[in-house]
Amino acid sequence: MKYNVPPSGAAVGLVPHTDKNALTILCQNDVQGLEIMSKDGAWTHVVVPPGCFLVVVGDILKAWSNGRMHAVKHKVTISGTKDRYSCGLFTLPKEGALVEVPKELVDSSHPILYKPFSYADYVAYFMSNVRDDALEMYAGVGPSSEI
Repeated sequence: MKYNVPPSGAAVGLVPHTDKNALTILCQNDVQGLEIMSKDGAWTHVVVPPGCFLVVVGDILKAWSNGRMHAVKHKVTISGTKDRYSCGLFTLPKEGALVEVPKELVDSSHPILYKPFSYADYVAYFMSNVRDDALEMYAGVGPSSEI
């Protein structure tokens, strides 16, 4: 992924979002720019040391783990005089696989949060309903879910 130097000042290179896949592994050049949102809603710059990878949990792993893993909202901002490059490995469920919380992750302290769903159907839902709470609306157990 290439993020060009903005003509002046700083610019958003990638809008705030959570990844819709299971897991993302990122490596980048020396140009920083990744920011994550804390649970209290504050944006924090992530400094990735040279030669390191960053692993990001996506919506699918959040659902599979029954909410034990957090899909962090993140964005990329660009500033400075050099283009930013990053390379991402995006892991997806096998075609036709059902995303389902394992019974071992459900108990009285951890009630089920997500209904079983198809990854392809979830992505199709998201594409037609782009919103921050798409996972909860699509597969969430509770009054806010649509299916």
